Amino acid sequence: MSAPRPTFRVMKNGYDRFAVDDAVERYAAQVDQLEQKVQLYDQQLKEADKRMKALETQYNNLENSLEAQKQAADNIARLSLREANEIIDTAQKNADAIIRESLSTARLILTDLSKLYGDANAVKGSTKEKLEGLIQELDDFKLPKMPSLRWLSEAEKKMDQKK
Repeated sequence: MSAPRPTFRVMKNGYDRFAVDDAVERYAAQVDQLEQKVQLYDQQLKEADKRMKALETQYNNLENSLEAQKQAADNIARLSLREANEIIDTAQKNADAIIRESLSTARLILTDLSKLYGDANAVKGSTKEKLEGLIQELDDFKLPKMPSLRWLSEAEKKMDQKK
């Protein structure tokens, strides 16, 4: 803010006193006005500094919180992976145990079936022999001769006559 340089009328014992006083008053008013602006700017600077410090603190808190959350997420991921691997290992062990048990049961069943097959074959052989023996006995069995029905008729007639 540059004001034109004042000029004063020269008088007998110096400059015009009223003009100088008027200029001094104007300069004093300007100085007061500038001091008020400086105070206002100083206050605004202090408030801006406070806000900047508050924002720095908030930024640092957010940065720390973000780092903590990142570490927590990494820990959770690591724990989840470890737990998943443990579950997979347990499932694999259980599956292996089930397969071993199934194979053992299948071996027992096949052994029993093999024994039953052998026993059934032996029973078949002995039954076949017995049946062949029965057939032979039936073939060898001789039926007695059937008496003549005439004889029966004659016997019935004799019986009827006696009555």
